[in-house]
Amino acid sequence: MINREWHLLSRPVGWPKPEDFALVEAPVPIPGEGQVLVRNRYLSVDPYMRGRMSAAKSYAAPFELGKVMQGGAVGEVVESHAEGLSAGDHVLHFAGWREYAAVDARNAVKVDPEAAPLSTYLGVLGMTGLTAYAGLLRTASFKEGDSVFVSGAAGAVGSQVGQIARLKGASRVIGSAGSDEKVKLLLDEYGFDAAFNYKNGPVAEQLREAAPDGIDVYFDNVGGDHLEAAIGSLNQGGRIAVCGMISVYNNTEPAPGPRNLARLIQTRGRIEGFLVGDHYDLQPQFVREVGPWVASGALKYRETVVEGIENNLEAFLGVLRGDNIGKMVVKL
Repeated sequence: MINREWHLLSRPVGWPKPEDFALVEAPVPIPGEGQVLVRNRYLSVDPYMRGRMSAAKSYAAPFELGKVMQGGAVGEVVESHAEGLSAGDHVLHFAGWREYAAVDARNAVKVDPEAAPLSTYLGVLGMTGLTAYAGLLRTASFKEGDSVFVSGAAGAVGSQVGQIARLKGASRVIGSAGSDEKVKLLLDEYGFDAAFNYKNGPVAEQLREAAPDGIDVYFDNVGGDHLEAAIGSLNQGGRIAVCGMISVYNNTEPAPGPRNLARLIQTRGRIEGFLVGDHYDLQPQFVREVGPWVASGALKYRETVVEGIENNLEAFLGVLRGDNIGKMVVKL
């Protein structure tokens, strides 16, 4: 049996290039004691993976050159040498970018494909959803009546942030996106009060028009001009949760910082970065609250599904380009 897996051959400079990667054939791994062999069904591709392709020190170890990369995945157990998991069970784990994976049972979370589609455990009910939930409610200290601005609002995290804010009683929810189609989605399907295409004009001007009374919370997925615009529209006591800065991930030179940071003194504003890994204690609360919203349709989600392990790299590059609506997953 052959296992296809993606290896990182060289560290990208600027935008990743196909020659930085290789789809390699390898033997299907043999699970050891305490492990399960998983046939992956869906793989996750996420912006943070770009950082792990570089050697720079970060919150996660870099991918090793010449070895298979990692990422979220959900699949079916085909062989088990561990108590509590049997062939036919489905699990969520972190050995993606490959067709088969030998996974330590302690690092595999059993999921129920009858309760929700398997792909949702990588998105709306998985790490993506928890990122939105923790970042908005804990890091940004959202409270009822807040006016909330979300960048990258049609993406997997951003779309959930806006909807959770709405369901929690936000006075106004504003989103930015990179196409008129995505703006329409935010308004018509996700229930945002206002949205704009950041390519249609200066972000600061469009944000002031969309939020004439300012914003209390900014959930940052983009950085750059979006962060500067949010600081400019921040109300007194406003909070900014920095989840990602996709606008700078492929830069070869340091990006300039916001030019209006002094405004935080006037507004007593706060900027705080966060990682979802610091907030897994919220997982039970997140599932209890968000699960019923998803089941009832109160919280809607979209997925962009790419077929085939051979297209895993293109799907990842598509995330960096903003091609996806909602969560980008690869179906095997």
